[in-house]
Amino acid sequence: MVLPLNRLLMLGVLMLMAVGALSPNAAAEAPLRIVTEELPPYNMTQDGRVTGMSTEVVQAVLKEIGVEAPIHVMPWARAYELALNEGNVLIYSIARTPAREPLFHWVGAIAPTRWFLYSLAERPVKLSSLDDARHYQIATVNQDVGEQYLIAKGFRIGEQLQSSTKYEHNYRKLKVDHVEMWISNELNAQYLARQNGEDPAKVLIRSLPIPDLSSEEGLSMAFSRKTPAETVEKFRAGLEAIQRNGVYDAILRKWL
Repeated sequence: MVLPLNRLLMLGVLMLMAVGALSPNAAAEAPLRIVTEELPPYNMTQDGRVTGMSTEVVQAVLKEIGVEAPIHVMPWARAYELALNEGNVLIYSIARTPAREPLFHWVGAIAPTRWFLYSLAERPVKLSSLDDARHYQIATVNQDVGEQYLIAKGFRIGEQLQSSTKYEHNYRKLKVDHVEMWISNELNAQYLARQNGEDPAKVLIRSLPIPDLSSEEGLSMAFSRKTPAETVEKFRAGLEAIQRNGVYDAILRKWL
């Protein structure tokens, strides 16, 4: 059957539209996805609602720039994979390290952090250097910056490192003597001890500080590389705006 010319033209237009919908530019305009993990008190789920210090900063930026997007909480390794490989993905709270620098579009710092190797006061571990820690079992979280740091220093999962998906699992491992130490940032360690009904100053020992991971600008917001530059710049401007107008400082005072 021979189609009329106008039908052929219409089919051609439809085919071009279909090809355009599959193009990289169209994919880059996918809906914004915001991903994070359970890392109290920075990001956490309470009564079915995502909250926390970093979450409030992200929500303040969204309000400032007039953007609405849901926040998805998932295991860190899954969130990290999405941000590495998918388009239009915003991830937080992520530590900005030299190894991660080229992997993301960095928006800016949203929370301070200090990292330590912790042991229990009832079973204290004394370390003079990181090398001393190679003789102990250490709890880590899969693909988080603490685990990545120790692996980069020659530690191995299954040998010295016991990897899990949640920070609270690691605190329990430490408490029941499944591990001798736990790498964590300070606010998270203190929060989990208090949630367990304990005084962190009495139950936790800072066996070794990790200065390479510690900074007043330690945790950030970052976009996947497959995100349009204008989106990244819009969020940078929003973060800078709440830092200028006092909203950012008010959030930190509330949680620190």
